[in-house]
Amino acid sequence: MAAELYELTNGTITVKITNFGATITSLLVPDANGAEFLTRSPTLILLQTLKGNLADVVLGFDTVDPYQKGAGRYFGCIVGRVANRIKEGKFTLNGLDYSLHINNPPNSLHGGKIGFDKVLWEVAEYNNDKFPSITLKYHSKDGEEGYPGDLSVIAKYSLPSGTSLKLEMEAVPTNKATPVSLAQHTYWNLAGHKSGHILDHSIQIWASHVTPVDENLIPTGEIMPVTGTPFDFTSERKIDSRIHEVPVGYDHNYVLDCGEKRCGLMHAAKVKDPSSSRVLNLWTDAPGMQFYTGNFVNGVVGKGGAVYEKHAGLCLETQGFPNAINQPNFPSIVLQPGEKYKHTMLFEFSNV
Repeated sequence: MAAELYELTNGTITVKITNFGATITSLLVPDANGAEFLTRSPTLILLQTLKGNLADVVLGFDTVDPYQKGAGRYFGCIVGRVANRIKEGKFTLNGLDYSLHINNPPNSLHGGKIGFDKVLWEVAEYNNDKFPSITLKYHSKDGEEGYPGDLSVIAKYSLPSGTSLKLEMEAVPTNKATPVSLAQHTYWNLAGHKSGHILDHSIQIWASHVTPVDENLIPTGEIMPVTGTPFDFTSERKIDSRIHEVPVGYDHNYVLDCGEKRCGLMHAAKVKDPSSSRVLNLWTDAPGMQFYTGNFVNGVVGKGGAVYEKHAGLCLETQGFPNAINQPNFPSIVLQPGEKYKHTMLFEFSNV
Protein backbone atom coordinates (compact mmCIF):
# COMPACT_ATOMS: atom_id res chain seq x y z
CA MET A 1 0.00 0.00 0.00
CA ALA A 2 1.38 3.37 -1.05
CA ALA A 3 0.58 6.94 -0.12
CA GLU A 4 -1.65 8.51 -2.77
CA LEU A 5 -3.68 11.67 -3.33
CA TYR A 6 -7.45 11.41 -3.84
CA GLU A 7 -9.76 14.17 -5.06
CA LEU A 8 -13.38 14.86 -4.13
CA THR A 9 -15.31 17.54 -6.01
CA ASN A 10 -18.91 18.63 -6.41
CA GLY A 11 -18.41 21.44 -8.90
CA THR A 12 -18.22 24.09 -6.19
CA ILE A 13 -15.56 22.96 -3.74
CA THR A 14 -12.72 20.53 -4.36
CA VAL A 15 -10.75 18.74 -1.66
CA LYS A 16 -7.62 16.60 -1.95
CA ILE A 17 -6.91 13.95 0.66
CA THR A 18 -4.04 11.53 1.12
CA ASN A 19 -4.25 8.19 2.87
CA PHE A 20 -1.02 9.10 4.67
CA GLY A 21 -2.35 10.40 7.97
CA ALA A 22 -5.90 10.71 6.53
CA THR A 23 -4.73 14.21 5.62
CA ILE A 24 -6.49 17.08 3.85
CA THR A 25 -3.84 18.59 1.58
CA SER A 26 -5.92 21.09 -0.40
CA LEU A 27 -9.39 22.62 -0.30
CA LEU A 28 -10.57 24.98 -3.03
CA VAL A 29 -13.43 27.28 -1.99
CA PRO A 30 -15.00 30.20 -3.93
CA ASP A 31 -15.12 33.76 -2.65
CA ALA A 32 -18.04 36.22 -2.76
CA ASN A 33 -17.69 37.09 -6.46
CA GLY A 34 -20.17 34.51 -7.68
CA ALA A 35 -23.45 33.39 -9.13
CA GLU A 36 -26.50 31.62 -7.78
CA PHE A 37 -26.85 27.84 -7.61
CA LEU A 38 -28.96 25.20 -5.89
CA THR A 39 -27.90 23.21 -2.82
CA ARG A 40 -29.89 20.05 -2.17
CA SER A 41 -30.16 18.10 1.07
CA PRO A 42 -32.57 15.29 1.99
CA THR A 43 -35.03 17.83 3.41
CA LEU A 44 -34.21 21.16 1.83
CA ILE A 45 -33.38 22.90 -1.44
CA LEU A 46 -31.61 26.25 -1.07
CA LEU A 47 -30.67 28.90 -3.61
CA GLN A 48 -27.25 30.21 -2.64
CA THR A 49 -24.50 32.42 -3.98
CA LEU A 50 -21.06 30.82 -3.72
CA LYS A 51 -19.40 30.44 -7.09
CA GLY A 52 -16.61 32.98 -7.32
CA ASN A 53 -12.82 33.09 -7.39
CA LEU A 54 -11.30 29.92 -6.00
CA ALA A 55 -8.61 29.82 -3.34
CA ASP A 56 -6.95 26.97 -1.52
CA VAL A 57 -7.83 27.69 2.12
CA VAL A 58 -5.67 25.09 3.92
CA LEU A 59 -1.94 25.05 4.58
CA GLY A 60 -0.06 22.09 3.15
CA PHE A 61 2.20 20.66 0.47
CA ASP A 62 1.87 19.88 -3.24
CA THR A 63 2.89 16.22 -2.90
CA VAL A 64 2.71 13.49 -0.28
CA ASP A 65 6.48 13.35 0.23
CA PRO A 66 6.82 16.33 2.64
CA TYR A 67 4.07 14.89 4.86
CA GLN A 68 5.95 11.61 5.05
CA LYS A 69 9.13 13.49 5.97
CA GLY A 70 7.35 15.41 8.76
CA ALA A 71 7.81 18.81 7.14
CA GLY A 72 4.57 20.27 8.53
CA ARG A 73 3.31 20.71 12.06
CA TYR A 74 0.44 18.23 11.76
CA PHE A 75 -0.85 19.97 8.62
CA GLY A 76 -4.32 18.66 7.68
CA CYS A 77 -4.09 15.26 9.36
CA ILE A 78 -6.12 13.21 11.81
CA VAL A 79 -4.26 12.88 15.11
CA GLY A 80 -4.65 10.07 17.64
CA ARG A 81 -4.93 7.66 19.41
CA VAL A 82 -5.32 10.62 21.79
CA ALA A 83 -5.23 14.15 20.41
CA ASN A 84 -3.52 16.98 22.29
CA ARG A 85 -1.29 16.58 25.33
CA ILE A 86 -1.06 13.92 28.02
CA LYS A 87 0.89 15.13 31.03
CA GLU A 88 4.36 13.60 31.19
CA GLY A 89 3.12 10.86 28.85
CA LYS A 90 1.70 8.86 31.76
CA PHE A 91 -1.68 7.55 32.86
CA THR A 92 -3.19 4.76 34.93
CA LEU A 93 -6.10 2.67 33.68
CA ASN A 94 -7.69 -0.32 35.43
CA GLY A 95 -4.84 -0.40 37.93
CA LEU A 96 -2.09 -0.52 35.30
CA ASP A 97 0.42 2.25 34.63
CA TYR A 98 1.12 3.24 31.03
CA SER A 99 4.02 5.31 29.64
CA LEU A 100 3.87 6.97 26.25
CA HIS A 101 6.50 8.42 23.97
CA ILE A 102 7.50 11.95 25.06
CA ASN A 103 7.49 13.76 21.72
CA ASN A 104 6.64 17.22 23.08
CA PRO A 105 8.75 17.41 26.25
CA PRO A 106 7.74 16.98 28.98
CA ASN A 107 4.50 15.63 27.48
CA SER A 108 3.14 13.24 24.89
CA LEU A 109 1.38 15.06 22.04
CA HIS A 110 -1.13 13.87 19.41
CA GLY A 111 -0.57 10.15 19.91
CA GLY A 112 3.21 10.11 20.25
CA LYS A 113 6.18 9.76 17.92
CA ILE A 114 4.26 7.80 15.27
CA GLY A 115 0.65 8.77 15.79
CA PHE A 116 -2.24 8.27 13.39
CA ASP A 117 -0.97 11.26 11.36
CA LYS A 118 2.21 9.37 10.42
CA VAL A 119 0.78 6.05 9.23
CA LEU A 120 -0.78 4.75 6.03
CA TRP A 121 -4.54 4.28 6.18
CA GLU A 122 -6.31 1.72 4.01
CA VAL A 123 -8.64 3.17 1.39
CA ALA A 124 -11.79 1.16 2.04
CA GLU A 125 -14.03 3.07 -0.37
CA TYR A 126 -13.59 5.95 -2.81
CA ASN A 127 -16.37 7.61 -4.80
CA ASN A 128 -16.05 10.80 -6.81
CA ASP A 129 -19.49 10.71 -8.41
CA LYS A 130 -22.54 12.78 -7.43
CA PHE A 131 -22.02 11.71 -3.80
CA PRO A 132 -18.25 12.23 -3.38
CA SER A 133 -16.62 10.48 -0.42
CA ILE A 134 -13.57 8.55 0.73
CA THR A 135 -13.50 6.09 3.64
CA LEU A 136 -10.19 5.31 5.31
CA LYS A 137 -9.39 2.60 7.85
CA TYR A 138 -6.53 2.04 10.27
CA HIS A 139 -5.87 -0.72 12.81
CA SER A 140 -3.82 0.40 15.79
CA LYS A 141 -2.16 -2.50 17.57
CA ASP A 142 -1.94 -3.21 21.28
CA GLY A 143 1.09 -1.39 22.69
CA GLU A 144 1.42 1.02 19.76
CA GLU A 145 3.04 4.20 21.14
CA GLY A 146 2.40 2.74 24.59
CA TYR A 147 -1.41 2.62 24.39
CA PRO A 148 -3.31 -0.47 25.55
CA GLY A 149 -5.36 -2.72 23.28
CA ASP A 150 -6.13 -3.10 19.60
CA LEU A 151 -8.22 -0.30 18.10
CA SER A 152 -10.04 -0.25 14.75
CA VAL A 153 -10.49 3.26 13.32
CA ILE A 154 -12.60 4.56 10.42
CA ALA A 155 -12.61 8.07 8.95
CA LYS A 156 -15.00 9.11 6.19
CA TYR A 157 -14.67 12.42 4.33
CA SER A 158 -17.63 13.45 2.15
CA LEU A 159 -19.16 16.42 0.35
CA PRO A 160 -22.81 16.21 1.45
CA SER A 161 -23.79 19.49 -0.23
CA GLY A 162 -22.40 22.07 -2.62
CA THR A 163 -21.03 24.09 0.28
CA SER A 164 -19.93 21.58 2.91
CA LEU A 165 -17.27 19.05 3.89
CA LYS A 166 -18.07 16.37 6.44
CA LEU A 167 -15.78 14.15 8.48
CA GLU A 168 -17.14 11.16 10.40
CA MET A 169 -14.73 9.30 12.68
CA GLU A 170 -15.36 6.04 14.52
CA ALA A 171 -13.18 3.79 16.65
CA VAL A 172 -13.77 0.50 18.48
CA PRO A 173 -11.34 -1.19 20.90
CA THR A 174 -11.45 -4.97 20.63
CA ASN A 175 -9.68 -6.40 23.68
CA LYS A 176 -8.68 -3.77 26.27
CA ALA A 177 -10.02 -0.53 27.65
CA THR A 178 -8.17 2.44 26.14
CA PRO A 179 -8.36 6.22 25.91
CA VAL A 180 -9.52 7.53 22.51
CA SER A 181 -9.82 11.12 21.33
CA LEU A 182 -9.28 11.90 17.65
CA ALA A 183 -8.95 15.36 16.12
CA GLN A 184 -8.70 16.86 12.63
CA HIS A 185 -5.72 19.22 12.48
CA THR A 186 -6.20 21.34 9.35
CA TYR A 187 -4.71 24.84 9.38
CA TRP A 188 -7.26 27.24 7.86
CA ASN A 189 -6.63 30.56 6.14
CA LEU A 190 -9.84 31.68 4.44
CA ALA A 191 -8.01 34.33 2.43
CA GLY A 192 -5.92 31.57 0.84
CA HIS A 193 -3.02 29.50 2.12
CA LYS A 194 -0.38 31.90 0.73
CA SER A 195 -2.02 35.15 1.85
CA GLY A 196 -0.09 35.70 5.10
CA HIS A 197 -1.43 35.67 8.64
CA ILE A 198 -4.95 35.03 9.97
CA LEU A 199 -4.91 37.71 12.67
CA ASP A 200 -7.43 39.86 10.77
CA HIS A 201 -9.90 36.97 10.57
CA SER A 202 -12.81 37.26 12.97
CA ILE A 203 -14.09 34.33 14.98
CA GLN A 204 -17.01 33.43 17.18
CA ILE A 205 -16.78 30.37 19.46
CA TRP A 206 -19.86 28.98 21.16
CA ALA A 207 -18.10 28.30 24.45
CA SER A 208 -18.58 30.12 27.73
CA HIS A 209 -15.66 28.31 29.41
CA VAL A 210 -12.09 27.24 28.67
CA THR A 211 -9.73 24.84 30.41
CA PRO A 212 -6.75 27.04 31.43
CA VAL A 213 -3.26 25.58 31.15
CA ASP A 214 0.04 25.61 33.03
CA GLU A 215 3.44 26.55 31.65
CA ASN A 216 3.64 23.23 29.76
CA LEU A 217 0.20 23.71 28.13
CA ILE A 218 -1.42 21.07 30.34
CA PRO A 219 -4.90 21.93 31.67
CA THR A 220 -4.90 22.73 35.37
CA GLY A 221 -8.22 20.96 35.84
CA GLU A 222 -10.14 24.22 36.24
CA ILE A 223 -13.08 25.02 33.97
CA MET A 224 -12.89 28.81 33.74
CA PRO A 225 -15.55 31.26 32.52
CA VAL A 226 -14.32 33.31 29.54
CA THR A 227 -16.25 36.46 30.48
CA GLY A 228 -13.90 39.42 30.84
CA THR A 229 -10.86 37.50 29.55
CA PRO A 230 -8.96 37.47 26.22
CA PHE A 231 -10.54 34.03 25.62
CA ASP A 232 -14.06 35.43 25.23
CA PHE A 233 -15.22 34.85 21.66
CA THR A 234 -18.88 34.35 22.54
CA SER A 235 -19.44 37.39 20.33
CA GLU A 236 -17.63 37.70 17.02
CA ARG A 237 -14.36 39.64 17.14
CA LYS A 238 -11.03 39.77 15.39
CA ILE A 239 -8.39 37.29 16.44
CA ASP A 240 -5.78 40.01 16.91
CA SER A 241 -7.99 42.10 19.20
CA ARG A 242 -6.55 40.61 22.41
CA ILE A 243 -4.07 37.95 21.29
CA HIS A 244 -1.24 40.10 22.69
CA GLU A 245 -2.64 39.34 26.16
CA VAL A 246 -2.13 35.60 25.66
CA PRO A 247 1.49 34.40 25.95
CA VAL A 248 2.64 32.98 22.56
CA GLY A 249 -0.95 32.97 21.21
CA TYR A 250 -4.13 30.93 21.45
CA ASP A 251 -3.65 27.20 22.02
CA HIS A 252 -6.52 26.44 24.37
CA ASN A 253 -9.40 24.02 24.74
CA TYR A 254 -12.85 25.61 24.65
CA VAL A 255 -15.79 23.93 26.39
CA LEU A 256 -18.52 23.81 23.75
CA ASP A 257 -21.54 24.54 25.90
CA CYS A 258 -23.75 27.22 24.33
CA GLY A 259 -24.12 26.58 20.60
CA GLU A 260 -27.26 25.89 18.65
CA LYS A 261 -27.92 22.21 18.02
CA ARG A 262 -28.85 20.82 14.61
CA CYS A 263 -29.10 17.23 13.43
CA GLY A 264 -27.19 15.98 16.47
CA LEU A 265 -24.36 18.50 16.04
CA MET A 266 -23.57 21.66 17.99
CA HIS A 267 -22.47 24.94 16.45
CA ALA A 268 -18.83 25.24 17.57
CA ALA A 269 -17.30 28.14 15.68
CA LYS A 270 -17.73 30.69 12.90
CA VAL A 271 -14.72 32.20 11.11
CA LYS A 272 -14.78 35.11 8.63
CA ASP A 273 -12.11 36.53 6.37
CA PRO A 274 -12.66 40.24 5.56
CA SER A 275 -10.67 40.27 2.32
CA SER A 276 -12.51 37.46 0.49
CA SER A 277 -15.76 37.48 2.50
CA ARG A 278 -15.41 33.71 2.96
CA VAL A 279 -17.10 32.25 6.02
CA LEU A 280 -16.54 28.87 7.68
CA ASN A 281 -19.06 27.47 10.16
CA LEU A 282 -18.05 24.38 12.12
CA TRP A 283 -20.52 21.95 13.69
CA THR A 284 -19.55 18.97 15.86
CA ASP A 285 -20.64 16.50 18.52
CA ALA A 286 -17.35 16.70 20.46
CA PRO A 287 -17.30 18.31 23.94
CA GLY A 288 -14.28 20.54 23.33
CA MET A 289 -12.38 22.44 20.64
CA GLN A 290 -8.74 23.45 20.62
CA PHE A 291 -8.46 26.92 19.11
CA TYR A 292 -4.86 27.23 17.91
CA THR A 293 -3.39 30.20 16.05
CA GLY A 294 -0.36 28.53 14.47
CA ASN A 295 2.02 29.90 17.09
CA PHE A 296 4.84 27.46 16.33
CA VAL A 297 4.73 27.57 12.52
CA ASN A 298 8.04 29.02 11.41
CA GLY A 299 9.36 29.22 7.85
CA VAL A 300 7.66 26.11 6.49
CA VAL A 301 7.84 26.00 2.67
CA GLY A 302 4.46 24.81 1.43
CA LYS A 303 2.39 24.63 -1.75
CA GLY A 304 3.75 26.56 -4.71
CA GLY A 305 6.74 27.69 -2.67
CA ALA A 306 4.60 29.66 -0.22
CA VAL A 307 6.39 30.23 3.09
CA TYR A 308 4.22 29.74 6.17
CA GLU A 309 5.20 31.82 9.18
CA LYS A 310 3.73 32.27 12.65
CA HIS A 311 -0.08 32.68 12.57
CA ALA A 312 -0.26 31.61 8.90
CA GLY A 313 -3.27 29.44 9.72
CA LEU A 314 -5.69 28.64 12.52
CA CYS A 315 -6.86 25.24 13.77
CA LEU A 316 -10.29 24.29 15.06
CA GLU A 317 -9.61 20.88 16.60
CA THR A 318 -12.80 19.45 18.05
CA GLN A 319 -11.84 16.85 20.64
CA GLY A 320 -12.10 15.37 24.09
CA PHE A 321 -10.50 17.61 26.70
CA PRO A 322 -6.66 17.56 26.79
CA ASN A 323 -5.16 15.28 29.46
CA ALA A 324 -8.68 14.03 30.26
CA ILE A 325 -7.24 10.61 31.09
CA ASN A 326 -5.60 12.23 34.14
CA GLN A 327 -8.40 14.64 35.08
CA PRO A 328 -11.38 12.85 36.68
CA ASN A 329 -13.55 16.00 36.47
CA PHE A 330 -13.20 16.15 32.66
CA PRO A 331 -15.50 14.11 30.37
CA SER A 332 -14.08 10.60 30.12
CA ILE A 333 -12.28 9.55 26.95
CA VAL A 334 -11.98 5.88 28.00
CA LEU A 335 -13.62 3.24 25.82
CA GLN A 336 -14.33 -0.31 26.97
CA PRO A 337 -13.89 -3.22 24.53
CA GLY A 338 -16.72 -3.22 22.02
CA GLU A 339 -17.82 0.36 22.76
CA LYS A 340 -17.87 2.72 19.77
CA TYR A 341 -16.28 6.15 19.69
CA LYS A 342 -18.04 8.53 17.29
CA HIS A 343 -16.96 12.04 16.34
CA THR A 344 -18.42 14.11 13.52
CA MET A 345 -17.33 17.47 12.08
CA LEU A 346 -19.27 19.46 9.49
CA PHE A 347 -17.53 22.37 7.77
CA GLU A 348 -19.96 24.72 6.01
CA PHE A 349 -18.69 27.41 3.65
CA SER A 350 -20.51 30.58 2.64
CA ASN A 351 -19.91 34.27 1.96
CA VAL A 352 -20.71 37.39 3.94
